[in-house]
Amino acid sequence: MKQISSFILAGLMLTAVSCKESEFTERYSDPAKIAESTVEKQYSGFMYASKDYILPGYGQYFVTLRTTLSRFNQAVGWPNESGQYVPASAGVQDMWFNYYNTLAQYRELEKIYNSRPAQEQADKKIFMLTAKVYLYNYTQRMVDLHGAIPFTQAGMLSTNAGNYAGSNAKFDSAEEIYTLMLNDLKSIATELNTITISSNYVKPFQTQDIVNKGDITAWKRFTNSLRLRMLNRVSAAANFQARSNTEIAEILNAPGTYPVVETNEQNIQINVYDVNTDINSKGFQDGLASGGWYGNTAGKRMIDLMKTTSDPRLRLLFEPGEKAKGEYIGIDPLGTSATQTALFNAGTVSIYNRYVLSHNQFFPGVIINAPEINLIKAEYFLRSGNDAAAKTAYETAISQSVKFYTTIAGLSNATQGTKPAVLTEAQSTAQIAAYIANDAVNWTKAATPAAKLSLIATQKWLHYNVVQPYENFADIRRLDLPALSFQVDNANNQTLPPVRWNYPGNEVTYNPENYASVRDNDKLTTKLFWDVK
Repeated sequence: MKQISSFILAGLMLTAVSCKESEFTERYSDPAKIAESTVEKQYSGFMYASKDYILPGYGQYFVTLRTTLSRFNQAVGWPNESGQYVPASAGVQDMWFNYYNTLAQYRELEKIYNSRPAQEQADKKIFMLTAKVYLYNYTQRMVDLHGAIPFTQAGMLSTNAGNYAGSNAKFDSAEEIYTLMLNDLKSIATELNTITISSNYVKPFQTQDIVNKGDITAWKRFTNSLRLRMLNRVSAAANFQARSNTEIAEILNAPGTYPVVETNEQNIQINVYDVNTDINSKGFQDGLASGGWYGNTAGKRMIDLMKTTSDPRLRLLFEPGEKAKGEYIGIDPLGTSATQTALFNAGTVSIYNRYVLSHNQFFPGVIINAPEINLIKAEYFLRSGNDAAAKTAYETAISQSVKFYTTIAGLSNATQGTKPAVLTEAQSTAQIAAYIANDAVNWTKAATPAAKLSLIATQKWLHYNVVQPYENFADIRRLDLPALSFQVDNANNQTLPPVRWNYPGNEVTYNPENYASVRDNDKLTTKLFWDVK
């Protein structure tokens, strides 16, 4: 980890005098030039380090996602080519670097906090509890992509007083990391119910918290919603099944004690308030919609399904090609490259709506939202035999998903794309009701639990699309639903989309002794422990 964990940023100079969002990044100096920090400043520095992989930006969408998850999830359409199922090393490495830079910032936060007197630690405990929740959200993403990763000993160069040899980190197994995180999150959920913030630190916490603006109830929802996501992810893994069932039931049966995100107003996300600060989504445009790179071109499966079911999200998420005469058309993943390219060149392929998504500089950094949580609930209730509760959660999620994208459209400052018509509440309600009644969507008309699980998985796929690609990739692998067909790449050893990512070459080169313990499993075909179907 030499080349990664040495990127320790000492903190960011955010003066805790105002919680006005538009002032946030104006108060930063170059973090590489800061010699000293405080718990409060380092807390923001830690969160800020990961912003480019929370807010939609160029590096994440163009370098990392365009040739990996956007395609593996069939959230986009593209012309087939040899090697298309091997994650590009640049994108994998960039995300790896960002995660370990973020982790190093967190270790520095721990170091600063541990150096403070006992009373100051007690007063500032809220910073450490919520920082860990934020870190675990990113850590789950990395584990779900790679499996075992360096974690418990990683990012320790500063803590180890610059001892490079002693800072090379072992790989912790995915099961070990999940267990650690679930244990900690449960403890944090309990502690957040009793914590009181010292009056001297209420305003600093509000100012430094770029996610929830110091709202403890929102942090409770974040904590328990993340637990719910993780517990559902491991629900079929033999060593986690009992825990998953018990703790999901505990959370859902005690909303006062373990609140989760229930409505879109409670969504956990980094909001953009002023696009002239560094907290913005300006990079989304070139990241998703760079001309000719197939980053935002529609796939046939998603477009056809949304058309045949009269999905209200179709006009929100997509716009017809310039020469398509208003028709929504997607690229067939089973077509030949020549056919796919010709279709694209004809100007008839639909693209993700620039007004709502790529050109919308106010697009939030999505972390956890209500439609996702209700689809997780639906899956749990279906598993538990509570069909009525599953149906309610499923239909609630659909309605919330439509309203989620409608709200985001209302934030847009875009000058390109198709601005969706503003519907009355009655019109929107009628559209959603008609969609839910469609035979291909209707819960009651799905005759078996397997058919109903397919409905849930399809709604996850549609809701996540390119906006929550990591959750999309994880659920598609875990459920093998929706069943997606891909052209077999017989010219490459990796003939179909992978079930995990390889480790970046930098890690292999600079941490060889520890990498040796995972080398045999470093294959694109090695399933994660929760992927048991």
